[in-house]
Amino acid sequence: MEREPLLISACLLGIGCRYDGGGQYRPEAAALLARYELVPVCPELLGGLPVPRPPAEIKGGRVVTAAGVDVTDAFRLGAERALELARRRGARRALLKDGSPSCGCTRVHDGEFSGRLVPGRGLAAALLTGGGIEAISEDGIGRLLEAAE
Repeated sequence: MEREPLLISACLLGIGCRYDGGGQYRPEAAALLARYELVPVCPELLGGLPVPRPPAEIKGGRVVTAAGVDVTDAFRLGAERALELARRRGARRALLKDGSPSCGCTRVHDGEFSGRLVPGRGLAAALLTGGGIEAISEDGIGRLLEAAE
């Protein structure tokens, strides 16, 4: 059986690509291999940002670090490259790390570096959605597993 390509935030597979060099391993993500061809992606790395890097949040439509450095262009480039990868691989869906200024599907940090999450979308999640790719929060792993049965 040919497996459907599924773009997935690389950090959910335990790859240390987050701003702090860590991953956000979700063991249930490995179960997705039975149905999907997992295509790991980190839009921030695709945009040229290093690991580790200063944390960044969306504020006033821009992505900035706590020191006020504007990194919007790198986030935008990474989002564009993630969409290009999804299209090239034929992925119709993406499972993304919520809360991220790139991958947040339903919520992002508030832009004040307070640790508070607010409703919103990261740049990659928004661009993928606008490009016809269904962006699914990591909370949707169960739904993807059910669809695989």
